[in-house]
Amino acid sequence: MSVLDSKVPSGPLAEKWTKHKNEIDLVNPANKRNIDIIVVGTGLAGGSAAATLAELGYNVKTFCYQDSPRRAHSIAAQGGVNAAKNYQGDGDSVYRLFYDTIKGGDYRSREANVYRLAEVSSNIIDQCVAQGVPFAREYGGLLDNRSFGGVLVSRTFYAKGQTGQQLLLGAYAAMNRQIQRGKIKSYTRHEMLDLVLVDGKARGIIARDLVTGEIERHSGHAVVIATGGYGNLFFLSTYCMGANVMASWKAHKKGAFFANPCFTQIHPTCIPVSGDHQSKLTLMSESLRNDGRIWVPKRLEDAQAIREGKLKPTQLKEEDRDYYLERRYPAFGNLVPRDVASRAAKERCDAGHGVNKTGEAVYLDFEAAIMRYGKEKAYTSGIKDPDKATIRQLGEEIIEAKYGNLFQMYEKIVDQNPYKTPMMIYPAVHYTMGGLWVDYNLQTTIPGCYSAGEANFSDHGANRLGASALMQGLADGYFVLPYTIGDYLSDDIRTGPIPTDSAEFDEAEKNVRDRIEKLMSGKGEHSVDYYHKKLGKIMWNKCGMSRNAKDLESAITEIAELRKDFWENVNIPGSSDSKNQELEKAGRVADFLELGELFAKDALQREESCGGHFREEYQTPEGEALRDDENFKYAAAWEYKGEPKDAVLHKEELKYENIEVKTRSYK
Repeated sequence: MSVLDSKVPSGPLAEKWTKHKNEIDLVNPANKRNIDIIVVGTGLAGGSAAATLAELGYNVKTFCYQDSPRRAHSIAAQGGVNAAKNYQGDGDSVYRLFYDTIKGGDYRSREANVYRLAEVSSNIIDQCVAQGVPFAREYGGLLDNRSFGGVLVSRTFYAKGQTGQQLLLGAYAAMNRQIQRGKIKSYTRHEMLDLVLVDGKARGIIARDLVTGEIERHSGHAVVIATGGYGNLFFLSTYCMGANVMASWKAHKKGAFFANPCFTQIHPTCIPVSGDHQSKLTLMSESLRNDGRIWVPKRLEDAQAIREGKLKPTQLKEEDRDYYLERRYPAFGNLVPRDVASRAAKERCDAGHGVNKTGEAVYLDFEAAIMRYGKEKAYTSGIKDPDKATIRQLGEEIIEAKYGNLFQMYEKIVDQNPYKTPMMIYPAVHYTMGGLWVDYNLQTTIPGCYSAGEANFSDHGANRLGASALMQGLADGYFVLPYTIGDYLSDDIRTGPIPTDSAEFDEAEKNVRDRIEKLMSGKGEHSVDYYHKKLGKIMWNKCGMSRNAKDLESAITEIAELRKDFWENVNIPGSSDSKNQELEKAGRVADFLELGELFAKDALQREESCGGHFREEYQTPEGEALRDDENFKYAAAWEYKGEPKDAVLHKEELKYENIEVKTRSYK
């Protein structure tokens, strides 16, 4: 086991990034034209990085498995993007955003990276406004803000309930400009199947054309992995169906350490599971917790009656409702961080107070907000004595203006009108804080291989605050990576084009073809989804919202056995030399079956509770997470050594010199 060097610059925290930018090497514009960069993934992190690098003059190749870069899963983000603009005048600052992010991550993220994130957050808003992103505005013309969990200020900029889509369209437009100029070559419907190392440096990838089945070689002077998270490991999640860990896992198997795989976020505001045949879960934005109040029936008999359809939630009196987040966490109420809200929902449902047929749902109720907004609107409209119907109508109009597309989506899926009856929600896998280990420059342990956005581990610790995913992706792509990658590439100005007819490319392509052939040679007893669902149930039941040593040990054994059966008996119809979506899925599930075991191993060795990692053996008498800062205040970075059971742990000790490490409290 070794200690990792994060390459954090010296000096005062607030000056580190400026000092670092002033000291790193640069590549002059004429030399940038001779350097090729591969960007894998075209979501907010990859798309913004590709556009910015091409604008600087580098030659960029982008790869995505979707039919267009604009279909990356960043498009599904709903609630907003954080920035310390303090338009509200409610006390926000760069330091406050930094503090909230460190605290929200339960003191398991790197101090310098998080401060830099807060520092450049305001630039993100300026950049996106210049691109034409239609952020919501308040009556005075300034950009509007709303609150998200874990903070006491309003710093979240939003575009109704489709912020991710609008931000991605901005990055996509910037990319398109560079595609038209010839500075970006866009490879859609391509999947990276391996990373190619030459003399120990990342110099290219092996990709498969998902339409023709052709295996291709692509070279570059550096490779950026920006392919998002690995939440589909659980099968049921809020991720798009195609989201996978393949690019990150291939880099890991070539020498990039994988950090904190067990740090997975469970989002509290998702539409509950409806049946065994479901293949995806749908997120309802955390922004809804600004106005929705979360509750369950106080009495078990009322919860039972609601589950049986004998009682409607609207028939339950106020005094018979348990607004449990407001009761347990009065300072933050319904806007506690996601991990806290998720565990609280699970606790209430486990105690028998769940409200849907499965008993795994709580209510998110907008009645109070509708009536409050309606009264305000009536008074400001000059209606002195409005009746209840008028108040409700005006209130519903305001809620529709703020959240209309989310309410419409809920009604289409659940077939209930959330203006008239409370939404039902339950926690689901939503984001992964773990990922490829990167230093301050966003470089992995492989020289020339960088990782941006959710694909890396650096900014969120053990739990991500809402609206920080878009912030990190855009910060990495627009404002961090374009600086730091130049420091590395300054040594490559005389290298010339990287040839693809080398022994290293030959070997990488052979390994890819051999793996595909092995996948296709299974006995054909079970489908890919059969194995994916089995893996998902193991992960959710034994590595989900709560974990314990016994379950984690059995999960490690079960996943290893499932992986062995997969390689022997998976059924993949069709051929490998044409379009074959079952083959695509099989490759991704094969990687999940390895990552899942490492995930459980990481969770087993971390004998504490922190953020999204809740070990039942380590909790306070009140049921809150109990950290062990003396023994586990580090990022766990795993080195590949063959089988997941043989992975070697390396530690990056986390030092907090500018913030007091203390037990989180939202009470």
